[in-house]
Amino acid sequence: MGVTKSEKFTNLQNEIAQLAKVLGHPARVAIIQHLFKINTCICCDLVDEIGLAQPTISQHLKELKSIGIIKGNIEGTSVCYCIDKHNWSKMKNLITEFLDLDTTSNCC
Repeated sequence: MGVTKSEKFTNLQNEIAQLAKVLGHPARVAIIQHLFKINTCICCDLVDEIGLAQPTISQHLKELKSIGIIKGNIEGTSVCYCIDKHNWSKMKNLITEFLDLDTTSNCC
């Protein structure tokens, strides 16, 4: 399988694809749901809640943070993660606009 040539696609197409890729893992969906539920947490709380090993949770947090869905603040020896509300809203708008393409289509 060849490497995707992202430069052939628009920035919007690449951004939507990256969001879909990061959200395409159930552990990341569970992490986001948990962060919304409690509004903040530290990594070890997620280990107990999600039931995966700490290094695995850290890798998922890294992926979510890389696209800006979550942000983390260092508090002592822990990192406190929360949803980045501004970026979440931006992502919602991007995905909604993309999913609403069917409302403007006149195809069979």
